Amino acid sequence: MREDGFIGTVEWAVAGRALPGQRVSGDRSVILDAGGGSVLFAVLDGLGHGAAAADAADRAAQVLSENRAEPLDVLILLCHRAMSDTRGAAVSLALFDAGDRLTWLGVGNVESRIVAAAPGKPAIRAAALLSGGIVGYLLPPNLQSQTVPIRPGDLLLMSTDGITSDYSDGIDLAKPTSEITADILARHAKDTDDAIVLAARHRGHTVRSLHSPPEQHA
Repeated sequence: MREDGFIGTVEWAVAGRALPGQRVSGDRSVILDAGGGSVLFAVLDGLGHGAAAADAADRAAQVLSENRAEPLDVLILLCHRAMSDTRGAAVSLALFDAGDRLTWLGVGNVESRIVAAAPGKPAIRAAALLSGGIVGYLLPPNLQSQTVPIRPGDLLLMSTDGITSDYSDGIDLAKPTSEITADILARHAKDTDDAIVLAARHRGHTVRSLHSPPEQHA
């Protein structure tokens, strides 16, 4: 599975696949225009694999789509309630806003990091602090998001535990996000789990955005 596109000044792409031998994946990505120049990204990892894991992730994806303007901690709580009769899932959310900031929040083991250009090889400039738990089964008592500044060219990477954690070392930041995610999936996906990786790049404020009328959102 591969998807890519643009929302405003943010370029994004996703690459994923099911556990070899399985027909469906329990890993999901969600990319949503949250209004006001904001973009919401989510990566969901349904517990285990197969149809039951996919059902949990699909339930969370629907909640996010229907409530995309809510704060991240509220979105996690809504997902938790909607998945109470499922296996549950690891959920990580990241929100690009119009003020060149990224706010993120994660429960479970979906990793999120900001990768930036540096001498020698790309450097991890920030990483989300993840809370233990399973959304739909057991939430930590205090959900607190973190906010970090985003600069043009910075790359957000979000991945499930079906991707080995050392994948950022060999990234070529000059490539489009669609090629970056395809390369990571091909080189770092485990044979023992579903896998998905999402990349999103802040492209900066373009001339077009200064002269075009604002988009209207329902």
